[in-house]
Amino acid sequence: MVITPDVPVLNYIKKGNVKYFELVAQPIRREILPGIYINAWGYNGSTPGPTIFVYPDDEVCIRVYNQLPQPTSVHWHGLDIPNNMDGVPAVEPSPKINPGCYFDYRFKITNPPGTHMYHSHFYTIVQDMMGLEGAFIILNPDEKKEDIQRDFFIMLGSHTLKNIDPFSLKKGVYDINPFSMDANFFTMNGRCFPYTSRLLIENEDNVRIRFGNIGIANHPIHFHGHQFLISASDGNTIKKENRLLKNTILIESGSTWDIEFYANNPGIWPLHCHFPHHVSNNKTLPFGGMATAVVYKGFDSKKYQEYAKCFYKKNIGF
Repeated sequence: MVITPDVPVLNYIKKGNVKYFELVAQPIRREILPGIYINAWGYNGSTPGPTIFVYPDDEVCIRVYNQLPQPTSVHWHGLDIPNNMDGVPAVEPSPKINPGCYFDYRFKITNPPGTHMYHSHFYTIVQDMMGLEGAFIILNPDEKKEDIQRDFFIMLGSHTLKNIDPFSLKKGVYDINPFSMDANFFTMNGRCFPYTSRLLIENEDNVRIRFGNIGIANHPIHFHGHQFLISASDGNTIKKENRLLKNTILIESGSTWDIEFYANNPGIWPLHCHFPHHVSNNKTLPFGGMATAVVYKGFDSKKYQEYAKCFYKKNIGF
């Protein structure tokens, strides 16, 4: 089972051989730190949108309702599907979805198991940066529990919030400037550290972490205390004999990467972007932004919780 911390799973109804999903593109309000909210756009009340799980050879129908103030579309990033279902109205015969309307994307899953994404491909400079994105994961029906015990997905994100004073974390509701290239908040699954959920594992687990990135920035993700193997790129499995052993991996815009490691060093270990500005919340101290912690069972994160409480009290007034 793949866990997407802080993000829901998209349910479906099966009729005959077809799995029917529903996505609603809509304005939403997302809490990225306690008391700090953003007016974003998302799917089904969330940004990132709910994670979609399918299997190879599934027949799917994904109905997308548009509750936005402008037309939209959905691109199924990395999937090999018919041209008119690919969701790029400016180029393809795939239609735009006007406000108040819906469109049914129907296709068969022909890709092998792997990590993919979905996102808007209409007025992308606005809609992607406002938060219209999510994970699309093709599960492996043959994978055994003894192969991977913990499996996570993390969507990397960044936002420029309007009218918030530099070097401050004043509670409030803020609009996003989608045209800015100078982000001041960096997220994992729509939250900033230390508000991100920890990744809970056990000693001697085989762990997979899947990363996705739709935004404008690249992110070198570094993991403390462990080496990992790069097991997949853009949803394509890398043969075991060709996998690189690393502790930092660059997650470029538009890419997904899977890493795997053997959990043999118990503790509470940071997992974070290595760009210094990206591990800050609006240029404030201390550590924040695009980060989380991998926590072994038995290390019940008391220190983590104490740090978070201290952080909130000092910086946000909780």
